Amino acid sequence: MDEVSDRDVVAAVRRFVERDVIPAASELEHNDEYPHRMVATMRELGLFGATIPAEYGGLGLSFQSYAQVMEELSRGWMSLAGVINSHLIMAHVIANHGTEEQRKYFLPAMASGEKRGGLALTEPHAGSDVQSIRTTAKRSGDDYVVNGSKMFITNARHGTMLAVAAKTNPEALPAYAGISMFAVEKSERGPTVSRNLKKLGYKGIDTCEVIFDEVPVPATALIGGVEGQGFKQVMSALEVGRINVASRAVGVAQAAFETAIRYSQQRSAFGKPICQHQAVQLMLADMGTRIEAARLLVANAARKKDAGERCDVEAGMAKLFASEACAKISLDAMRVLGGYGFMAEFPVERFYRDAPLMMIGEGTNEIQALVIARGLLSRYPA
Repeated sequence: MDEVSDRDVVAAVRRFVERDVIPAASELEHNDEYPHRMVATMRELGLFGATIPAEYGGLGLSFQSYAQVMEELSRGWMSLAGVINSHLIMAHVIANHGTEEQRKYFLPAMASGEKRGGLALTEPHAGSDVQSIRTTAKRSGDDYVVNGSKMFITNARHGTMLAVAAKTNPEALPAYAGISMFAVEKSERGPTVSRNLKKLGYKGIDTCEVIFDEVPVPATALIGGVEGQGFKQVMSALEVGRINVASRAVGVAQAAFETAIRYSQQRSAFGKPICQHQAVQLMLADMGTRIEAARLLVANAARKKDAGERCDVEAGMAKLFASEACAKISLDAMRVLGGYGFMAEFPVERFYRDAPLMMIGEGTNEIQALVIARGLLSRYPA
């Protein structure tokens, strides 16, 4: 899409957030209630096809515009960005690594929101260490039979399909060479969504355990049609996921900052608005600076992704810095609001509870630091 069209999409999302999301988010979040109506509106806005190429019915947004959309959604309610993120990670894997038949079959339905996807990667014993997964897929005639369990899976209950990482060769060395990705559509044959997981924040969205017990999957669901390519496929898609999570962090931080700076001009203490007290001004200045720096890091990573360049270091930097900034800013916003920041009637406590997810999701920040360091060492050899 051209620049004006991308801008129009971002503007439409901003209007949706102001009109429908911000007034209702806290009640839905406190009730841990799935936002069916909001998700339906996101479908109408075309957001399920945000980064899917226009030739397959998507909006074909640049990753820079996609980052802005995710920031706007998260400024209203971070959970909404999670619904889109997992879905578009799966779409990215299919669009960039699937066969043409898989692209034609899956992508138009994913772009419209008719099919809604997720990423089944994490397992109870394997999170950031992807090559340690134990889920297996064994060839049996025209099918693969999948066995294993996945944990913390977004869109597992309300979605219709999952991109599933499984070992087609458990004996492969190195271990990651035995991983393949499958586009698994839910059916009466499985998989089983066993339970919704209770969380500190990131509420209102289905985060579940998923069980594969002798689940038959058509061989045509092997993404790309070649075994052993799954690790490479999912790593490229996680660059998109990390841009998304970094954008979410910017959005939540922006919302916390806006709440704090408005309150600081309305609340008086010792005869003047608290925004005129130096201690509060220092916090506001730090908040604003960190948000701007985080936003620029996200834009840089998205720019490289748009150019088709490898951006694991840049996406890692954006995710690491933005999520840490979000955690600090949400806590500082609570300090600015004082006792009211601790109360459920104000949204700051929600921002504070949502912030840790960005430090953990799409690879912990400790893993991000290792990815960044290794990337830098390869760029600056002795």
